Amino acid sequence: MNIGLRLGCVLATSLGVSVSTACSHPNKTVTDSWNPKTAAAYLDQRQVTWMGWPGSARDHGTFCVSCHTGLPYALSRPALRRALSEQGPSINERKLLENVTKRVLLWNEVEPFYSDRETYHDNKNAQSRGTESVLNALILASYDAQTGVLNNPTKMAFDNIWALQQTAGEERGTWAWLQFGMEPWEAKDSQYYGATLAAIAVGTAPENYRLSPEIQNRVSMLRDYLNREDATQSTMNRVALLWALAKLPGLLDSEQQ
Repeated sequence: MNIGLRLGCVLATSLGVSVSTACSHPNKTVTDSWNPKTAAAYLDQRQVTWMGWPGSARDHGTFCVSCHTGLPYALSRPALRRALSEQGPSINERKLLENVTKRVLLWNEVEPFYSDRETYHDNKNAQSRGTESVLNALILASYDAQTGVLNNPTKMAFDNIWALQQTAGEERGTWAWLQFGMEPWEAKDSQYYGATLAAIAVGTAPENYRLSPEIQNRVSMLRDYLNREDATQSTMNRVALLWALAKLPGLLDSEQQ
């Protein structure tokens, strides 16, 4: 069974559990129809709310991208484009992309999403930088993949990723990751989830970026980390690993797959 089909089975099983739970309530009605326009409107509205929320505002007129709002929006909203006959990214997608690009271009000037000083927690500076570097690269790479052109801001975002990758100790190959007790995005085991997102970014980037000679040592460290820590991961993290494997073949050996 290939990895795409295997991932589909995992997701289908998860959906099946949800449906079974829903069917335990006799008054529930299940429909096989859906409205892509309504779905897009909901996603856009949630993103507008996040971008305008004072709590997400950051310096230089930017906002926190967020693992739980900005990233899912960036990855899911383009899927509705064909159904809605849209010719390009929506207004809110463009605002998100402009925000991410701005922070990448001003990487050495913008403050981290969270700082040790503001949150009274150790290591929040490093956690913020590591998390944001991965999110930025994944978002930009996913949009570049739609055109087949790897743009300069995306290359810069990947440079930020590799500069922040851990190179020693038990965390060798991964990144410092935000911890706020929010599964699966920002919890104690989310560092592994973040590493899978980095692998997805590398595998998603166009122009065969994953084969670039200058990143092979870095990709090797990432692969070693994902293999080394695989057995102890939650189901959610292991599903994310299957997603990464679909984008970046060779992450796992056949037995682990």
